[in-house]
Amino acid sequence: MLKVVSTNIRFDNPADSPNDWNGRRKLLTRLINEFSPDIIGTQEGREPQLKDFESLLPSHKLIDLNREWIEERMYPCILVNSKTIDVIDSGDIWLSETPFEAGTKSFESAFPRLCTWIQARVIETGKDFFYVNTHLDHVLDKTRKAQIKVLISEVKKKNILELPIILSGDFNESPAEDVREIINKEWPNLSDPWQSLGKSEQTSFHKFDGTHDNGSRIDWILADKSFHASSMEIVQDHEDNIYPSDHFPVFAEFTYE
Repeated sequence: MLKVVSTNIRFDNPADSPNDWNGRRKLLTRLINEFSPDIIGTQEGREPQLKDFESLLPSHKLIDLNREWIEERMYPCILVNSKTIDVIDSGDIWLSETPFEAGTKSFESAFPRLCTWIQARVIETGKDFFYVNTHLDHVLDKTRKAQIKVLISEVKKKNILELPIILSGDFNESPAEDVREIINKEWPNLSDPWQSLGKSEQTSFHKFDGTHDNGSRIDWILADKSFHASSMEIVQDHEDNIYPSDHFPVFAEFTYE
């Protein structure tokens, strides 16, 4: 069994109080620790918040060996359970016209955006795979389309062994829109377990109140058909009106054959 979490952790913003990072950090990490994932993909967060997040996840290590942190930038990140997953290689790709120039942005993106990736091995079975985690622009459809094209092009170059891929992230649009269509054309073997499991569409982004009338499922986990999903949930737990984030985490379980 391979357990994967994708979660936009919301940046450390004191104006969110009582749902600021200090108010919800333990709730978010408790939910994750109880699920005991092998891999966690996060979106948003700057280095101090992400290192604090790591400190509350005793089984997980933040993969940042090939990263020079930029103080003002927010990063999608990957954390792995080192008892179950061996990381062979890793890196960042900035979703711009200069993808290996850190902090760069193109295509009218509101902020510099990137994806982060690992080539990894399931220790128990010795089977290798490629995992990519990203966060796309939140404003323009044309920007997201350009960014996903950079992601796909550069990941193909990195994944020289053509290993099965899991792709997670905050895509800032539903799987019924243009980004998913581009992925379908370039990576036709990636499926959406949410749909294959026959689940009803839900909103994954909310405003710290658990609702969003005009929202959609913008947080996805896609997987190569080598990964057979047994479950996928948008986790809506909260305590005393405190939510883990302004996005609901996505929890998935796969068998990898």
